[in-house]
Amino acid sequence: MSAAAREAATAASFDVAIIGTGFAGIAAAARLIEQGRDDVVVLERASDLGGTWRDNTYPGAACDIRSDLYSLSFAPNPDWRHAYGRQEEILAYLHDVARTHGVLAHVRFAAELLRASWDADAGRWHLHTSTGDLTARVLLSGHGPFGDPHLPRIPGAETFAGTVLHSSSWDASVAIEGARVGVIGTGASAIQLVPELARRARELTVFQRSAPWIIPRHDRPTSAARRALFRRAPWLQRLARGLEFTLDDARWFGFASPALGAVIAGYARAHLRRQVRDTELRRALTPGYRIGCKRVLVSDDYYPALTRPDVQLVTDGIARLEPEGVVTDSGRRIPLDVLVYATGFDATRPSIAARIVGVGGRSLAEEWEDGMYALRGATVPGFPNLFLLHGPNAALSHNSAVYMIERQVHYAVQAIATSPEDAVIEARPEAVAAYRDRIARGLARGVWSTGGCTSYYLDAGGANTFLWPYRAARFARVTHRFDPTEYTVGRSLATAAGVRAS
Repeated sequence: MSAAAREAATAASFDVAIIGTGFAGIAAAARLIEQGRDDVVVLERASDLGGTWRDNTYPGAACDIRSDLYSLSFAPNPDWRHAYGRQEEILAYLHDVARTHGVLAHVRFAAELLRASWDADAGRWHLHTSTGDLTARVLLSGHGPFGDPHLPRIPGAETFAGTVLHSSSWDASVAIEGARVGVIGTGASAIQLVPELARRARELTVFQRSAPWIIPRHDRPTSAARRALFRRAPWLQRLARGLEFTLDDARWFGFASPALGAVIAGYARAHLRRQVRDTELRRALTPGYRIGCKRVLVSDDYYPALTRPDVQLVTDGIARLEPEGVVTDSGRRIPLDVLVYATGFDATRPSIAARIVGVGGRSLAEEWEDGMYALRGATVPGFPNLFLLHGPNAALSHNSAVYMIERQVHYAVQAIATSPEDAVIEARPEAVAAYRDRIARGLARGVWSTGGCTSYYLDAGGANTFLWPYRAARFARVTHRFDPTEYTVGRSLATAAGVRAS
């Protein structure tokens, strides 16, 4: 008996293993359980569920998609307290979904995936976790693009004597009141964090590499009457969700058409003019690239925070850090007590890829050395029975990530349901090539490639391996039906040998 076979004989065995308990992992588990599949395990590295919404607890953390849409279609919540859900409210929602849909009983907490290896003989994944080993026929990865914080390489960073924070791992015990605080970054987290810090810090310095496009948020508390109405008439909330989806999906046309993009840009410029009277500051906050090239942000209080007398915007580059603070390219020294990296995530280099090892001992990170890719954002040749949720080119810049996650969950669950119980499913290279050509054509026409900016959408080679370049509704069509002709569907070597022997 081989070492792998001996290991498999002693490890717990499941039909489906799911990595992560964010929206993707919880949705996948709920849908599989709904189908009557009880042989499911969910691996969570932390001691609590929630993924991104468990980890990102920085002041002001909230969603930038309206709550009625940033939720699971099969688990509507009529009791959202704000138009845009706050971090703690979204986390509570995920707990509620996991509880009411029977997911919690399947979760192994504090079980970090150390390595997943494909065993071709057994037709199973061997999963080594921090709490023990197990095997599964099918592996679903809900790791997603926002699990690995990005830290820019700044000379002298290790010499800074103050406190260093990243927005994705906030330490609430750090004293902000009375401190001189610096924030590096002006993306989605920063524009939520800056207004909160401005109210608490003695001095706040925001270091901006490039100005973001920002449109009004129009956030507001939801009324008790609205919540009661949605509880009594769920169809009204479904209608509101559908309307919100349609309006958000229509924004894609602004990214595909320069003329329509100019209209949205005019709306954003008017928002800037209304909120910032100082012409020099307004000039510094005016983006130098086409709208949509980076994620368009929504905020009502970021610009006003920058007009405060105790807040300064620095557009000079950072040359280095020293014990006392930041030194800019022009030689200016800015003393700081606390430095916050609001620098996002390594969205195109997921660390989990190095831990997933497919056919022939080749890791997913090695397969993606020249850029991430996956058939329908989900499957990769050489990695049988592996489905990625929120995978390559399956994210959006204009609509709800949860919608896309649900579409990929539907695709993966359908593949599992329509294939033989002992099936080994692997994407055909020719199907992947045709799909990648479709993605490339869409990206070439979009503002993400022609807008004149650099963003986290692009990998180290300059390729956009992050975004779906079409409307979300089109992705729903692409993932509506699992097409077995795009795959080799076979059996494990052990099963095939047993069939021949009989």
